[in-house]
Amino acid sequence: MLSQVARTKAVDLAHIIAFNATLLAAMASPGPALLLALKTTLTSGRIAGIATGLGLGTAAALWTGLALLGLEGIFALFPWAYVALKSLGAAYLVFIAYKMWKEASKSLDESPEKTPGLRRAFFTGFGVNIGNPKSVVFSASVLLVIFPQNMSIADKMFIALNHLAVEWVVYAVFAIALSTGPARNGYLRLKPIFDRAAALLLGALGLRLIFSK
Repeated sequence: MLSQVARTKAVDLAHIIAFNATLLAAMASPGPALLLALKTTLTSGRIAGIATGLGLGTAAALWTGLALLGLEGIFALFPWAYVALKSLGAAYLVFIAYKMWKEASKSLDESPEKTPGLRRAFFTGFGVNIGNPKSVVFSASVLLVIFPQNMSIADKMFIALNHLAVEWVVYAVFAIALSTGPARNGYLRLKPIFDRAAALLLGALGLRLIFSK
């Protein structure tokens, strides 16, 4: 019986698809990370925008890796921590979904603020996500609701690397696309649709976390 409980659970393609879909929805929201990538691309060019995105993605994937490595042990020692984190994560997801939906029609701030140097661009992006406590809450809540418990170390490493790859690819494509006038104008024109779709997905995830046992 104990061996069956302790047995690791495998991550399948459905888990990865669900995680990536949620991650893409979160990345599409007009938060500090997206605004920084947008401003850097518009004011300093696509290379600086890509460097900023690499920094943002590295920090975000790092939070995911730390959450995967540490949550299981914390929950084993302090069962109440699971309930607290679950409640906090659900409330946060519902909150950002509401905020996203409410602000979907607002335009992005495109004030000219340059970020000189690729190294500085990278570490500026890294600092924005590594210093944002909401990144911890988001990573932990999403991992809790999507992935099974008792995963193997290999599965956890794969999830973290998958997160890193998605962030890097998306921010690189984002910087390249928005460095052209027509693509940038198209994104800004369709921003309300993107934001509301992301809000629906994140809100549904938060409600599932609230009502799940």
